[in-house]
Amino acid sequence: MAGSGKDRVPPHHEDAERAVIGAMLIDHNTLISIQQYIRSEDFYFPSHQIIYNALLDLFSRGIKPDLLTLKAELEKKQTLDKAGGHFNIASLTHAVASSANAEYYARIVQECSLRRGLIQISGEAASRAYDETLDPKLLLEETQQKLFLVSDPRRIFHYNRTDVVVNDTVTYLEAVYNKKLDYTGIPSGFESLDRWTSGFQNGELIIIGARPSMGKTAVGLNMAANMSIRQKKCVAFFSLEMSERSLMLRLISSEAEIDSYKLRKGMFTHEERKNILSASERIHEAPFYIADMSMTLGNIQAMARMLRVQQKVEIIFIDYIGLIAQDHSHLKRYEFISDVSRALKGLARDLDIPIVALSQLRREAEKERPNLSDIRESGSIEQDADMVILLNRDRELGKTLEEQEKEPITEVQLILAKNRNGPVGTVKLTFNKPFTKFLPRDSSQD
Repeated sequence: MAGSGKDRVPPHHEDAERAVIGAMLIDHNTLISIQQYIRSEDFYFPSHQIIYNALLDLFSRGIKPDLLTLKAELEKKQTLDKAGGHFNIASLTHAVASSANAEYYARIVQECSLRRGLIQISGEAASRAYDETLDPKLLLEETQQKLFLVSDPRRIFHYNRTDVVVNDTVTYLEAVYNKKLDYTGIPSGFESLDRWTSGFQNGELIIIGARPSMGKTAVGLNMAANMSIRQKKCVAFFSLEMSERSLMLRLISSEAEIDSYKLRKGMFTHEERKNILSASERIHEAPFYIADMSMTLGNIQAMARMLRVQQKVEIIFIDYIGLIAQDHSHLKRYEFISDVSRALKGLARDLDIPIVALSQLRREAEKERPNLSDIRESGSIEQDADMVILLNRDRELGKTLEEQEKEPITEVQLILAKNRNGPVGTVKLTFNKPFTKFLPRDSSQD
């Protein structure tokens, strides 16, 4: 008869854990395949965690792990007793006859670890659900994020011979050729830019940088609207700065072409009201998702995975990198932003969609044309990005930037400063400030 949850021993399989370690001692090449299934914390027994970490350390230094090198490593780390002592180490090679079934045993260890993770998360959620001071919706969201994260690192390593890759690539090229598509990625809606980029490509990290108050949110939102409202692409917009209502007011202002100030004050005419309703209907039909909360990097990863799986989101915008909250406060800001850029690039590849992240440029860049080195807080953003687009507004002769900002319509430039798979250059746009709307610049104006 099953006991209560408190009486039950957490799921584990001691024989499988010993067999995994024994297989790695018999054949050190087994380490490579084992790592794709399990991490040290997946082992239930602390002694096995210590031994596994020691084996990984040996392998990473190019030392073939065996009984002698393992014992020496544990003695050096002063963890031999915690690992069970000499007798336990010597007995591990008797736990399995060969390394042939190592991956099978590793999957058993992984499954037990997943079960323990689910039990822990559900137990914590059940306990916290009794606390009436907690918002149940927030608790549900946190639990969902933890459930997504518990399986996040467990991915199978993937590699292919070039014959498989070339066949897949030729098939892709044939499909593109037969469809006669103008763009292979998701177009931004600005034709001059899309001719150079061929659209935003799956798996790529795109950075849009601008000085404060230059319109980076507006250009990102315009692109997202072009993709979702006109192309019917499923878009998610993570706003770490503006509320969902503020974003929606901007969207309606841009779509209806009504002064955003008049919109907020309710000072629109009867005819403009018709335009608002028409624009609202177009937005209503668009597959567009907005998340407007303070987010850590972990929150963003979990939310992105959830939207990709549940809503089939095709592209994600993040506004903006500098507002992502730190999970670990001990990291220096430069190190944290470096972690963020690497993680966002990895997330784009894992989800196989473009991720567009907005970023501030240094204020010092106001005096001259911005370049890649002006990206704020971390040079790794520049390195990790597949594409960097910088928003620029040249000062007109005799006018300060403040004077130009008072003008309703100004010329701006999208500087394609980095394009890993294509040319770089500058695209001229017109910014209609009352509508917070960017439009292609008529060539007759040049």
